[in-house]
Amino acid sequence: MGRAPRIPWIDRDDPPEAFPPLEQAFAEPDGLLAAGGDLSIDRLLCAYRQGIFPWYDEGQPILWWSPDPRCVLAPDEFHLARRLRRSLKSSGFEISFNLAFDDVIEACAAQRAGQRGTWITTDMKSAFKALHRDGFAHSVDVWRGDDLVGGLYGMSIGRVFFGESMFSREDNASKAAMLALCRELARRRFELLDCQVFSPHLNSLGARLVSRADFAALLADACESGDRLEIPTGTRRPIVEYLPDTTV
Repeated sequence: MGRAPRIPWIDRDDPPEAFPPLEQAFAEPDGLLAAGGDLSIDRLLCAYRQGIFPWYDEGQPILWWSPDPRCVLAPDEFHLARRLRRSLKSSGFEISFNLAFDDVIEACAAQRAGQRGTWITTDMKSAFKALHRDGFAHSVDVWRGDDLVGGLYGMSIGRVFFGESMFSREDNASKAAMLALCRELARRRFELLDCQVFSPHLNSLGARLVSRADFAALLADACESGDRLEIPTGTRRPIVEYLPDTTV
């Protein structure tokens, strides 16, 4: 019986781009590429530009992943079912961007029913709050009155938004966040919303699978500028403003 392959190790002092080639990622567990390093802004930007993201439990070394295939959603292909449209139209939700970033990431990190823990570790929260202060990480906040009832957060580089996590305290609140994000990204001619790992929920909203190689090629072009997402912050708009006139 052969030995299990060793996971490539990244030292904290290694340069930010010191990741193995994507082709060396494990098939099982799917996409595990390397361990170690740190969550500095420079390393995270280098990782995401290549299609690599951190995902690990509290107390573990940082684990870096690039699964194959990859789950993505084209912003202008968000599927708004008639039933969801009716529900959102009468929901009374309001949407803001970056108004409650810290609260959104804390809500996403909170332990949920049926979960043993969370992959959004203390260091991950700190890293994304730093990315937010630097203009790369963003939140979509869903409100009912003064209550934060849902939202999502992620990172934007060039014309790609890398979704990290979402939460919902009311029915369809996270879907409202996804809809608002996709509408804003489509207006700005973004090419992709990276959803990382496939799920039936994401598939119902229009997400699809692409190969790791195709995803990396898309990122090489769409992230080239490295631009930050400029989006209105601090204003709340009714969800009905994000509802298209017709559905498919």
